[in-house]
Amino acid sequence: RFGPAPVQERLSCMARNNSIYVVANIGDKKLCNSSDPSCPRDGQYHYNTDVVFDTQGKLVARYHKYNLFLGENQFNYPKEPEAVTFETPFGKFGIFTCFDILFYEPAVVLVSKMQVDTVLFPTAWMNVLPFLTAIEFHSAWAMGMGVNVLAANTHNTSMEMTGSGIYAPTGARTYSYNMKTEDGHLLIAELDAHPRLSPASPPAVSWNSYALSVERFSQNGHEFTGIIFEDPFTFTELTKPGGNFTVCQKDLCCHLSYKMAEKRDDEVYVLGAFDGLHVFEGQYYLQICTLLKCPSTNLSTCGQPVETAQTKFEMFSLSGTFGTSYVFPEVLYSGVQLAPGEFEVLADGRLINRNTTSKPVLSVTLFGRWYEKD
Repeated sequence: RFGPAPVQERLSCMARNNSIYVVANIGDKKLCNSSDPSCPRDGQYHYNTDVVFDTQGKLVARYHKYNLFLGENQFNYPKEPEAVTFETPFGKFGIFTCFDILFYEPAVVLVSKMQVDTVLFPTAWMNVLPFLTAIEFHSAWAMGMGVNVLAANTHNTSMEMTGSGIYAPTGARTYSYNMKTEDGHLLIAELDAHPRLSPASPPAVSWNSYALSVERFSQNGHEFTGIIFEDPFTFTELTKPGGNFTVCQKDLCCHLSYKMAEKRDDEVYVLGAFDGLHVFEGQYYLQICTLLKCPSTNLSTCGQPVETAQTKFEMFSLSGTFGTSYVFPEVLYSGVQLAPGEFEVLADGRLINRNTTSKPVLSVTLFGRWYEKD
């Protein structure tokens, strides 16, 4: 039915001989003719493709990537986005690829309309601090969307591609981040097959409930602009060991209450807000509230990548007046490490820590994605 391709035959046999599901990212060619004005000169479309084989070796799903990243010029995208799902004895699965995760179609459609339990996510993800390292954003997306995410990243340290994980709505179950060697890593974890039905499922979150209900905290008069991934953030410096601050940009006001374990003279933290159209490697609307460490005590460096810190926090509570219901909570520790089980999102939209952070903090972020369909 699908043509005898050696790679498909090998994948099918791997699945059947081991009684497992196998997912792979491959290329797919589809013939077209000159009557199609979009038909490439060689007479065939080339797609970045995911295939899924079931325990019998049967091809049960195929997905053509819709949102191509910069430099993927060798591929075409399908005329319409595909929402691909398949049923298993352990829940309903959906699949998409890499850059797709930042867009409404197919990523949000699979969760909100197709009601999948688990997302399969092959990726070649280039880490971008402070908000878009693979383990950080993919785990946050699982929490924000309330689904399991199985993220398999290629491992190429020269291209900053590292970070795979098995993520649940309550946090990372296991993950790997390794910039030191080219070694691969096998990840194994248990997940709830139907996370929405689990007693441990987090409550529905009204992301702006708390932030809209309180008066603005003090604005300390030290506001300045910093650039993150080409986006102009409004920052305010956290000049004291603890306190309550608000910083606003356009319609977004970000509230922070915090207490550092100690205030170091050699480390600067800021509270930042961004509300606008991101245009660097694609166009999408963002609303972001963030507490983050600056690379140095020079405020002009705030927003630039930093991987290590020394300051632990006894408490933090971050919230924002988000206009979107798609918000992804991120907590990143020194050494680019996650903090599973150490923080939670309250039903009123506050991102808080449960105890003093076990490691120094790089960033605490509420990453809101505003879709035109909102």
